[in-house]
Amino acid sequence: MSIEKMISEHPDVRGNYNDSLGLAVKHAMYCAAICNSCADACSAEEMDMRRCIRLCLDCADVCTATYRTATRRTDENRQLIRSILAVCIEACEICAEECERHDHDHCRRCAEMCRECARDCRTALAELNAEVHAEGERSTFAHNAA
Repeated sequence: MSIEKMISEHPDVRGNYNDSLGLAVKHAMYCAAICNSCADACSAEEMDMRRCIRLCLDCADVCTATYRTATRRTDENRQLIRSILAVCIEACEICAEECERHDHDHCRRCAEMCRECARDCRTALAELNAEVHAEGERSTFAHNAA
């Protein structure tokens, strides 16, 4: 089963699927799982990995909240989705920076997924900002989103 089909079939979406938001949702789900796994792998390392574990777990929680919130399409709440995308970008960037400091395969994989998730969330945020602006609203969330 695909996330795209599930969201597209929602009565409030009616086929008006947002591709960039769908990709951000998918990668936030993957990122949550990979960050969780990385935190576990870090706990098995000989060196002190407390900061990495903490940041991976924080990122996993934020990514989980992001994909869960962004898949809910009833009575759309773009403001909340935009806010949580911005937080997800921040959490992923912080986690990626920490993981990149370690010479472990699991940390490299986690950093790569975090960068990909942040990029996709930034794209989705830019598109949601453009929609909001087109409708005359003024609020914009940054994180390098257009």
